[in-house]
Amino acid sequence: MIKTSKPVADLAPLQDEEAHAPACVMSFNASEASGAGGLAGDVATIAAMGAHCLPVVTAIVLRDTAEIFEHQTLDADTIAEQARNILEDVPITAWKVGFLGSAEGVSAVAEVLSDYPDVPLVAYLPSVAWLDEEQQQSYLDAFRELVLPQAHVLVGNHKTLTDFLLPDWEADRPASPRELAVAAAKHGAAHVLVTGISLANQFVDNVLANSHGPITGEKFERVEVSFIGAGDTLSAALAALLSVGADIQSAVGEALSFLDQALEAGFRPGMGNMLPDRFFWALPPTDEEGIEQDAEADGPGAPPDGSSRTPRRMH
Repeated sequence: MIKTSKPVADLAPLQDEEAHAPACVMSFNASEASGAGGLAGDVATIAAMGAHCLPVVTAIVLRDTAEIFEHQTLDADTIAEQARNILEDVPITAWKVGFLGSAEGVSAVAEVLSDYPDVPLVAYLPSVAWLDEEQQQSYLDAFRELVLPQAHVLVGNHKTLTDFLLPDWEADRPASPRELAVAAAKHGAAHVLVTGISLANQFVDNVLANSHGPITGEKFERVEVSFIGAGDTLSAALAALLSVGADIQSAVGEALSFLDQALEAGFRPGMGNMLPDRFFWALPPTDEEGIEQDAEADGPGAPPDGSSRTPRRMH
């Protein structure tokens, strides 16, 4: 007979809470103070999608909204222990991988991932051109060898993925999503989500593909401003959707729609680049002419300093 420290009647509310708990997504990413991407971006995006983020710090990136200055890596054992302590306590239903800091960080994360092969992995590859050449090469080699074989979806900008997957590409035309997917499949990745494919009519394409060809995608109108955090936003949204059992095609469509709206509502908090607004849905509603309706000056979410900044609707 199993004994418990609580009366059976007291356990019912706990069981109800567990039944209604959000899906949990573990994110391995760097911490950076702009909040544009990295773990802060992942936490915001995954929360906005209705899931719960379990953030694991892999590095500290020193940057502002305009540029990256340097980064500090974490010890591989520290990275792994952060994850394993939580994984022994909390069940997860998806992974998100971002910048892992170093080749040693990649190895530590890949070892954790390998213990849970049935959990879908969204692997985002940001540009690491700001690293020195030796750091770049060792990082990308480790990512290719250790993370790609476990990736359900590899997400990245068209140029970044071309340089990574097809470094010897010399054709006059850009590599197609299918060609990138074929190259990724050779290393074990099931799908690629290629973003920022330039089109001739002031649009950019975003395409999900596997080795058989394109599956789905969506075109965005090209904007003249620069954003940071878009790739982390898209990949985190996709991980959140996969965490609740969405199929890959519908999940990509919804994640792209989320990114599109987050970029449309984007803001510039400092003197550098724009940031996606992951909580665009909390903005005040607009009237039929698209003009924001006035919020009560002293209502919930009103700016505490009395400024004219648009207050959020509180949920």
